[in-house]
Amino acid sequence: MSPTVFRFKGYRFFFFSREEDRIHIHVIHAEGEAKIWIEPQIEIETSYGLNSKQLKEILEQVNEHENEIRESWNNHFRS
Repeated sequence: MSPTVFRFKGYRFFFFSREEDRIHIHVIHAEGEAKIWIEPQIEIETSYGLNSKQLKEILEQVNEHENEIRESWNNHFRS
């Protein structure tokens, strides 16, 4: 199960179930994918196929939606 938290311009921001405890989000796009840590700070863990402009855009979205991501994480993994 991979619940979607939100979508933006062809990007899907989602979680994989049964993963590590550290809060993070996965992002997939037709051109590639990334994994973004939320804790201890927002930063790129890995990325494949995405250019620097796309990664900047992803980080901006994660920053804007940080509270929503955290709330969704807690609801999904701690319920």
